[in-house]
Amino acid sequence: MEIVLASRNNKKIAELQALMSEILPEIKVLSLDDIGFCGDIIEDGESFEENAMIKAKAVAERGYIGVGDDSGLSVNALGGAPGIYSARYAGEHGDDEANNQKLLSELEGKSDRSGAFVSVVACAMPDGECFSVRGECPGIILTEYKGNGGFGYDPLFYYEALGKTFAELSMAEKNEISHRGRAMRAFAYEFAKRI
Repeated sequence: MEIVLASRNNKKIAELQALMSEILPEIKVLSLDDIGFCGDIIEDGESFEENAMIKAKAVAERGYIGVGDDSGLSVNALGGAPGIYSARYAGEHGDDEANNQKLLSELEGKSDRSGAFVSVVACAMPDGECFSVRGECPGIILTEYKGNGGFGYDPLFYYEALGKTFAELSMAEKNEISHRGRAMRAFAYEFAKRI
């Protein structure tokens, strides 16, 4: 059986394939490129759930089992921002330094620096059946960078249980506790119940 992750990111494809292999070894995870999907999927939802489902449904409309994901950082003192705009918080998509600087500026003087990385994985079947799962990882936003690994907000996101920022974690540690890892595992188990 094949499922299609609405992504061209080979790391995401490999991550989902590895998780699915643990639970359902017969599942093969394909990418948008594998099914000849051209163009971009417009994510115009107002929540992680909506954007993930938009991606999943774009694939299901072509007759495949579609899987979409959306993730970002939600900070309590900022009313959940940057949220779905995490990758383009400072305006330019994927400018990690500008996004981090804006986050630090927005949190200046705030005592509550708690938040969570959030990831939602949605699945849409060609027959119209849909579901989504959510993974979260709580943390504290530091006032300065710590660590050289990871990407995005990782150098500012402190995970108290391990006493490290995401930028200080090994890949194995991060995969074990991350929002995306939690959501992908929850998806794999939920999907296994439905087939």
